[in-house]
Amino acid sequence: MPKAARQPDQGPGGREKGKGIGERKREEGIGEQTKRGHPRAGASPGFFIPVNDQQLLRYSRHLLLNEIGIGGQERILSAHALIIGAGGLGSPAALYLASAGIGRITLADGDTVDLTNLQRQILHTQARVGMAKAASGRHALAEINPEVEVAAVTQRLEGEALTTAVAAADVVLDCCDNFATRHAVNRACVAHGKPLVSGAAIRFDGQLSVFDARREDSPCYHCLFPEGEDVEEVRCAVMGVFAPLTGIIGAMQAAEALKLVAACGQSPVGRLLLLDGLSMEWRSVKFSRDPGCPVCGAR
Repeated sequence: MPKAARQPDQGPGGREKGKGIGERKREEGIGEQTKRGHPRAGASPGFFIPVNDQQLLRYSRHLLLNEIGIGGQERILSAHALIIGAGGLGSPAALYLASAGIGRITLADGDTVDLTNLQRQILHTQARVGMAKAASGRHALAEINPEVEVAAVTQRLEGEALTTAVAAADVVLDCCDNFATRHAVNRACVAHGKPLVSGAAIRFDGQLSVFDARREDSPCYHCLFPEGEDVEEVRCAVMGVFAPLTGIIGAMQAAEALKLVAACGQSPVGRLLLLDGLSMEWRSVKFSRDPGCPVCGAR
């Protein structure tokens, strides 16, 4: 099929030549668009996060993407992400969400920074060894983007506190390192209809998937890894982990979270992405929702 001819007054992507973001913003009626913006979780009705002039510059590389644009960035600015774990996966995930301008981050981790963490947990520094990881992370994110509101939860989220935190978020990132917490987070996300971005990394192996309880066809974490089965618990303190692997998976978790809140692209729902870090090869394994799942079967 022959390609459509580009209009002479347009640049790449169909944008008009010679017109900057600010001009396009005015022409597209963004003043009206901000009124139709997206409320921050927990905010009073009618509270929106418009893109101001400084943010036009800060987030200009997002605004140039047709799939995101002004509307998508406003959704990002208005969103609330809950990150469970401020370690190897949570570190890059939090940094990229903050740099992208997500409005609010709740960073939860009951651990403190240890010297052994610094090999891969890039939120933290040697000067903050002994500090609560969530507090250390809040300090790092404020240096990246002081506009982002960061709530540091310095105790392990469980029970009612976990349920409340999940209910208040727009997207949840599971960056923890144990199955008990993963299943508890999954149950809360299903109960409150929140999308969950799950990642894991051990040795040279990484994995990622998205479980979106808003979708009728979406499996949940329990459908893939049933709770109570004899699944070997592996920890990097015993098995080791390749430092950049946590960065790869954590950055991908941030990417999937941003796509969800910006409403662009497709999420790997019903697919488990597996990375072999030694050969740097990806595999994609499809899986379906279990109609008999005790967590999401009755949804």
